[in-house]
Amino acid sequence: MRGIPAKRGLKSGLLLACVLTAGLGLSACAEIDNMFEDGGSDMAASDAAAPAAADAGAMPAPSANLPPPAAGGGIAPVATITPVTIESGPDTGTQVNKTIQTLRSQVAGLEGKLGANAQRLADLRNNGAGAATAYQESKARITARLQIGTTKGNPELVSEWNSAQASLDTVSANINQLSALGTDVTGDSSTAHFALDQISATFNVSGAVDEDHRQLQLLEDETNQTIVLIDRLLKEVSDNVQRQTAYVANERSNLAILSNSIKSGELYGGTPGLTAAAASNNLQFASSGTPLVVVRFDRPNVDYQQVLYAALNQALQSRPNANFQVVAVSPTRGNAASVQMAQTTARRHAQDVMRSMTDMGVPASRMNVASSTDPAAASSEVRVFIR
Repeated sequence: MRGIPAKRGLKSGLLLACVLTAGLGLSACAEIDNMFEDGGSDMAASDAAAPAAADAGAMPAPSANLPPPAAGGGIAPVATITPVTIESGPDTGTQVNKTIQTLRSQVAGLEGKLGANAQRLADLRNNGAGAATAYQESKARITARLQIGTTKGNPELVSEWNSAQASLDTVSANINQLSALGTDVTGDSSTAHFALDQISATFNVSGAVDEDHRQLQLLEDETNQTIVLIDRLLKEVSDNVQRQTAYVANERSNLAILSNSIKSGELYGGTPGLTAAAASNNLQFASSGTPLVVVRFDRPNVDYQQVLYAALNQALQSRPNANFQVVAVSPTRGNAASVQMAQTTARRHAQDVMRSMTDMGVPASRMNVASSTDPAAASSEVRVFIR
């Protein structure tokens, strides 16, 4: 058996040498193939026999009880939630047995609902995963296009953004259905606990025979198992609600940033870890006791969004509840008319910066605008402070 792999390795080595050595040419490669053609059938037969020999050894056949894979590659149903089989019992003719039959019917109904709710959870998880996948694909296409550069307000990206928002809305709707499922499972949990209390109380009812108590003990065990499964299902539903809620909240913010990026034709946040050294002369990061960002409008079309985004992101990571003051600073050079015009220009620039901050996810309620003058300023500036 060891000779066959060696033979195959020899052929691979010769073919590799054939490819790497230009002097051999294609005819030499053909000759190498012919050298091994006669042994090809023997090698194929040996390869087919090898797995059969291995199967005859220590590897057992897969268990028939293993769950099949999920259709379409989706999320598999909740495998840990398997309803308990409620065993029946003979009718002893006592009044206690009639009560037992009623309680057994209630618990069996809970088992049926348990299986249905577990399938509901599996379906909702599949739906949520599909919508999240569609959202991420749209988001990735937008990001990739912005990364290489595109036109401002590209209608193709606007359409892609609308598709991403629709997919995220589907995830939100999925959360609502998960919450409704959680309410139903909570009601089943209350019913199961009430049934368990009734079973415990039935033990003290007079007029029972030994068979009645045997059935009660069995039903009590089955009800306890049912409660465990219901609580497990409830936890899975709750975990899914919390996880998807956090996901949607985070992606809503990312969508808002992407929207502004599409408007400008440039990806915000595309340069993580940006430092003051990377900023142009028109922008400066703040040190302690100074503005967070200084934007100098000493030329048309100042590109400040990237640095502003990086500074805001860093500030909000350290102080999530921070407020911001946007100060329009104008120079005092020239006559009164020139100063007045400079102040008007500075205020307009401050409003532009505030709009950019709003598009980047900063609520308007956490921003304040002010005006100031600086004799040392050569042009209008906008300074952003943390308050």
